[in-house]
Amino acid sequence: MRANYTLKRLFVTDDLAAGSSFELTPEQSHYLANVLRMAEGGELLVFNGGDGEWLARVAAKGKKAVRLAIVEQTRPQNPLPDLVYCFAPLKVGRLDYLVQKAVEMGAGVLQPVITQHTQLAKIGTDRLKANVMEAAEQCGILAVPEVREAQKFSTLIAGWEKDRRLIFCDESATTNNPLTALQGISEKKLGLLVGPEGGFSEEERRQLRALPFVTAIPLGPRILRADTAAVAALAVIQATVGDW
Repeated sequence: MRANYTLKRLFVTDDLAAGSSFELTPEQSHYLANVLRMAEGGELLVFNGGDGEWLARVAAKGKKAVRLAIVEQTRPQNPLPDLVYCFAPLKVGRLDYLVQKAVEMGAGVLQPVITQHTQLAKIGTDRLKANVMEAAEQCGILAVPEVREAQKFSTLIAGWEKDRRLIFCDESATTNNPLTALQGISEKKLGLLVGPEGGFSEEERRQLRALPFVTAIPLGPRILRADTAAVAALAVIQATVGDW
């Protein structure tokens, strides 16, 4: 069942069931009352990442809080996509874009990775989670991706699930077509690793190519920015061995 794009969608943390009601957070109450100017009786869609999507009505509108009443379920919960998206953190504006597009493209887990050439060594997961929620609200997504704490490259590789194929974007590849490598993948559990602005180091690339669960892919003849490469890689993976 496809999402309803005529109503506003809001992520909430409360349990959702027919006949239940709850107050929104101060920030969400302000958004509905003062930004959207939603009156009592106004309708919207709410989801919490576990109970599906529900039609809700504004039951009460006070000075400090808005109370919602849950009416009926509009879509059942779907499972989280089984795609682990690993990325080197970028500068803030581009990182916001990267996270939002990864959610839209079907990532189930977002894993920041600190590589040798990563320029942003510290990353706030709260901002990442906020971008995840915004993308989920805007794109009709019900299963909200998990945001993990950043890991060093060596830690990620050492702890990787051996039955999960890890695809990494190799800018030093001698070919331009990723389809040949992707079409040889038989595993259903997948991961994608995209490097930083400066690319992977020679040592990191050597380590990756030596691992039996890793597949290297090129992304065409053009040099792509890291955030563009992420979207391109997710698109070609989903179209070839993913859920498209």
